[in-house]
Amino acid sequence: MLQELFNLVKGSAQDAVINNPAVPNEQNNAVIASATHSVAEELQSTLAGGGLQNVLSMFGNGGSNGSGSSSLLNNPIVSNIISNFTNKLTNNHGIESGQASNIATSLIPSVISNLISRTNNPGDNGFNINSIIGSLTGGGTSQAGAGGGIDLTGIMSRFTGGGGLDTDGDGKIELSDIISKVTGGAQNQQQQQQAGGGGGLMDMIKGFL
Repeated sequence: MLQELFNLVKGSAQDAVINNPAVPNEQNNAVIASATHSVAEELQSTLAGGGLQNVLSMFGNGGSNGSGSSSLLNNPIVSNIISNFTNKLTNNHGIESGQASNIATSLIPSVISNLISRTNNPGDNGFNINSIIGSLTGGGTSQAGAGGGIDLTGIMSRFTGGGGLDTDGDGKIELSDIISKVTGGAQNQQQQQQAGGGGGLMDMIKGFL
């Protein structure tokens, strides 16, 4: 999924990064990698903190109402990604803080909007919510006890169906069990990446350059 995310960011970065005189041409790919890392890192951190519902809600609501890039600025996950990326631009790439903020505020909502749109497009095989969350949790969504795979797409649809997330005691996996499984998977991935002695997600993303 990281390779697809990197390509999506690169495809969204023409104006904000590639054609932006504030970003030296030799840093274009590195800046795109930092943007990709900021997105993946924040999604993983949100999942590790028990925020599966927040992630599914962002994808579910975004897919149903066609919310554009500007409305995503009010989403706390997107705000955190923008802040993270802004810091990377100033600290790692030497871009002036005002320019860095403009780049991040321009690029990140566009990336997330495109990611939501593609994830909710059944005809697009590049992204789906199971693969996105699975890649950030070490495949933690692939199985759930004897019930088999977790259908995060089906769960996500409940955020827009007006019926909430009540399982109605029908024997299906409780949402709390799914959140616990995904949270544990994301935490394990973070620990493994830190124990590896490298940059974790960022090292993998740099491999696409």
